[in-house]
Amino acid sequence: MSLSLVHSRALVGLQAPAVTVEVHMANGLPSFTLVGLADVEVKEARERVRSALQNSGLDFPHNQRITVNLAPADLPKDSGRLDLPIALGILAASGQIDGAKLAGHEFAGELSLSGELRPVRGALAMSLVLRQQQVRTRLVLPPGSAEEAALVPDTEVFCARHLLDVVQQFLPPSNDPPPEPTDGWARMAPSTPSTPPSYANLADVKGQAGVKRVLEIAAAGGHSLLMVGPPGSGKSMLAQRFAGLLPPMSIEEALESAAIASLAGRFDLARWAQRPTGQPHHSASAVALVGGGSPPRPGEISLAHHGVLFLDELPEFPRAALEALREPLETGSITIARAARRAEFPARFQLIAAMNPCPCGYLGSSTRACRCSPEQVSRYQGKLSGPLLDRIDLHIEVPSLPAQDLLKAAPGESTEAIAARTLAARERALARQGCANAELQGQAIDTHSRLDDNAAALLQKAAVKLGWSGRSIHRSLKVARTIADLAGSDALGAAHVAEAVQYRRVLKAH
Repeated sequence: MSLSLVHSRALVGLQAPAVTVEVHMANGLPSFTLVGLADVEVKEARERVRSALQNSGLDFPHNQRITVNLAPADLPKDSGRLDLPIALGILAASGQIDGAKLAGHEFAGELSLSGELRPVRGALAMSLVLRQQQVRTRLVLPPGSAEEAALVPDTEVFCARHLLDVVQQFLPPSNDPPPEPTDGWARMAPSTPSTPPSYANLADVKGQAGVKRVLEIAAAGGHSLLMVGPPGSGKSMLAQRFAGLLPPMSIEEALESAAIASLAGRFDLARWAQRPTGQPHHSASAVALVGGGSPPRPGEISLAHHGVLFLDELPEFPRAALEALREPLETGSITIARAARRAEFPARFQLIAAMNPCPCGYLGSSTRACRCSPEQVSRYQGKLSGPLLDRIDLHIEVPSLPAQDLLKAAPGESTEAIAARTLAARERALARQGCANAELQGQAIDTHSRLDDNAAALLQKAAVKLGWSGRSIHRSLKVARTIADLAGSDALGAAHVAEAVQYRRVLKAH
């Protein structure tokens, strides 16, 4: 047989489109040609495959004209994930394995020069696509990647450690086994880690009862939050413990989060079902935050999908990077559009931002005097645009604690106790409207607000006095809805609206 077909998958965003590796062998001048919009890493597969076959005791057809086509031809392919399919295609075309047995299987894996299989990124995305498309096929993957793919229910995944382990499964009936095959072929049992996720405890933060209340509201309703306070007031500690207040991840959420981490090569089985907390440095570019590159890769906002994106020293981020957050905060997704290709990544994250009130950090502090001029304060706070601040639901001041309070204060309320209340409020919202309060849009906001007369009058008066936009009014309504859910109330009262109004702090020089 001089023509063989082997099935695999590429990666384009979170999608894993099918790729057919076609291998044709013919007489002529010896050559090894790869076609089909292959990236540099894929073209280098020629040398890896040649060495892997020879070092595994298999025959590489040196005297043949080998043409490998990666179809479809207009789909970009990158990384070494196609090494294993190319090697199997050559073996099938040269008659060393039975090409008919390859049907019903999909392969991915990078080959070392000795024939060992190395893990590839995006294995979980491949398995998810098979499940979504209800395709009944077997995935053959290297160690490290097979464990990822096996997390998806109703998938059939096999783990192979060496090229010879795969070859042995597809030998023609009349052929003898290859020399000294390794014992590295296993079917992966569908399972998920049973260890519950671990988070830092909010009880470590002493005092700050008012800020913890706002964190509870943010976790219950899925709201974004901006904390403003002097250095050392506890903003970073509070933000790094926020993820523990969020409801436990569902299987679907855990799979989506893990699939994105797998695309970036950051998947860790020990963190299964643990809500991620991304904390990029303030020198991060817009591409690092929202994603990009060629081929497009997920950015920090997508890696924080179903988790928390903590931006410390918010005004120090490049202006372009901050403005790029506007659309994802509204839509929960990001579309990377380039001239040659387009990719969409989910980005439903909770933004927790922290900043100082001025360049020196002590504007309004009771412990130290601010040494900044009004112009410096205005320039510093002006780095944050009005449209971006308008999209952050909760604004809160984090005061510094006096030394005696910090030393003598008892441990605060634990993460578990607060998380129980946030979960109850979140379940109330899901039962009523099918989504978190922060995700309410359009007519649904009015439908589920149920303002009484006093609450409506209070909100209208606050909106006029503070000069709120329509977005600000709607976001305050959603925060008030969350406060009512925490109180177990179906209707929004004036007390709920009043508390929500005070969390729309406007930055200004004192």
